[in-house]
Amino acid sequence: MCGIVGRYNYLSGVPVEPSLLKGMCDLLIHRGPDGEGILSKGSLGFGHRRLAVIDLTQAAHQPMVSEDGRVSITYNGEIYNFQELRKSLELSGHKFRSSSDTEVVLAAYCEYGVKCVEHLRGMFAFGIWDGPNRRLFLARDRVGKKPLYYWLDNNGITFASEPKAFLADPQFKPEVDFEAISHYLTYQYVPSPWSAFQGVRKLPPAHFLVVENGQVSLERYWKLSYSQHYQGSEEEASDELIQKLEEAVKCRLISDVPLGAFLSGGIDSSVVVGIMAQLGVSPLNTFSIGFEQEAYNELSFARTVANRFGTRHQEFVVTPKPSEIFSRLTWHYNEPFADSSAIPMFYLAEMTKQYVTVALNGDGGDEDLAGYDRYLANVLSGRYDRLPAFLRRWLETVARFLPEPKESKTLISRVKRFTSALSHSPEYRYSLWMSHFDSGLKAELCTKEFKVGCGGNESAELLLDAFQRSDATNMIDATLDVDVNTYLPDDLLVKVDIATMAHGLEARSPFLDHEVMEFCASLPAHMKLRGSNKKYLLKKAVSDLLPPEILHRPKMGFGVPIDHWLRNELRDFAYDMLLSPRSIQRGYFKKEVVERLLHEHVNKVRAWHYPIWNLLMLELWHRMFIDGEWVAEARKVA
Repeated sequence: MCGIVGRYNYLSGVPVEPSLLKGMCDLLIHRGPDGEGILSKGSLGFGHRRLAVIDLTQAAHQPMVSEDGRVSITYNGEIYNFQELRKSLELSGHKFRSSSDTEVVLAAYCEYGVKCVEHLRGMFAFGIWDGPNRRLFLARDRVGKKPLYYWLDNNGITFASEPKAFLADPQFKPEVDFEAISHYLTYQYVPSPWSAFQGVRKLPPAHFLVVENGQVSLERYWKLSYSQHYQGSEEEASDELIQKLEEAVKCRLISDVPLGAFLSGGIDSSVVVGIMAQLGVSPLNTFSIGFEQEAYNELSFARTVANRFGTRHQEFVVTPKPSEIFSRLTWHYNEPFADSSAIPMFYLAEMTKQYVTVALNGDGGDEDLAGYDRYLANVLSGRYDRLPAFLRRWLETVARFLPEPKESKTLISRVKRFTSALSHSPEYRYSLWMSHFDSGLKAELCTKEFKVGCGGNESAELLLDAFQRSDATNMIDATLDVDVNTYLPDDLLVKVDIATMAHGLEARSPFLDHEVMEFCASLPAHMKLRGSNKKYLLKKAVSDLLPPEILHRPKMGFGVPIDHWLRNELRDFAYDMLLSPRSIQRGYFKKEVVERLLHEHVNKVRAWHYPIWNLLMLELWHRMFIDGEWVAEARKVA
């Protein structure tokens, strides 16, 4: 697991200075604390920061050059089938000098060209320089577990694991992409392919980019399909699911450094820990995070699982310390990022790194097998759509008179959120459920100048387009497909990658193995969501593995008590940041609207914690990266 950078001046032919690559690498040292490498070949240059996990020797040093010296790679990731792939490549005549997966990826490119990505099982982002063809090849894994940003200018292309690396280039002037920020306000993250920086783009998951003959081309090489339906019985599906999960966990145990697992006490992470125990992992280290507010605390459930499997268990309780955590979060997340669970994730990764270098997790189980409450809400809203029109109108009228929620995680807040979207199409109502700022609130908040800068694009269209691209034949699968292509890679996987790599920790996700995902996508919807029973088939498959109190407990999620924090510990901080002259004079948002949101939330008139948190994270990002505070932060982190 590593940090990668590169520059190719294909337009100007200007040589790439090693000092530029070194400066970019210095800004990603957290991603690779174990070593650095620089490769400069005229107008092409690669840089690499290494976190050593497999093959700790110098033979695995990067950037790596092929045996004939014609092809080079800078690579970030883990390929779980690299040993089998290596044997196949050896039969084709390839010779290897190391036992690393990096060299296998390099040889796979030499053998298969750009189609090498189809042979890789794992997580990855890499750049390959093909000297004979004068070709730069950039690729990212199927689901988007490893990030890759690129920036095109008048000289050529620059790429990196994180956009902060571009700050080392004096030609890069960090400016706001207002369209990206508009989408961020809606979804709490900047969706692919945008980035918050003007001119910088994310390489989307399951895509590769080729620069050749003065042209830049982008191609998708994989997409999850929901059109192939499983033909076996429920019992056969249950057996096959657990078999595939066991295989996915087993291949993720390959490591030359200590490993463990995140344990939330939810079903997905508990399944991973249970399988690890069955496979004989010893000692089995597990790590959990909790809060002082009991409604958000899952530590007791995690302890139940830890005791069940006899793990070596560590816990950490989160309390908000703005001066300590916010500048670190802002620096490491690179873009405004308002998923508040980044805070406990960051602390969890920091604690875990004290004991291990690799941690398995349960990410992806909800998207594979319909684990979120909103999937059930989709089913219920579908039944609502079949009611007579007069009854629907009556229910919508009643819903309008429901009081505005003053707290999160209450019945009234959930009912209000559900009913507020019922008059729309199933696809549009889902986009509303996924929004922190709906179009009405954004229109009220944003100044005319900000709206002009955004270009007037409607953020809801991003999810509606994702629904259009799905080949699913029912709403449950279509919604899973949309989440796999939006929320999962741009929110959840960003949260985990940044938090773990900030501490030189590698996270591995068995539920996101593409073979597991393809199998789950083929299952009929009723095996994923049956009645109100979410993840039906998974629960059936692991009924003998997990304690009943874990198997049948309500889903809590990785929630964070930001509604409470913004009324107490973080109240003054939020007021000071969002109503400061510096923030208001920027001209993005109307002061009176920001003031009203803060006042109504603090006084429990209405719960506005999500919009306020979005604005707060945006302000912190703007101060650091746009207003120029990044230099001081970089020195502090270094």
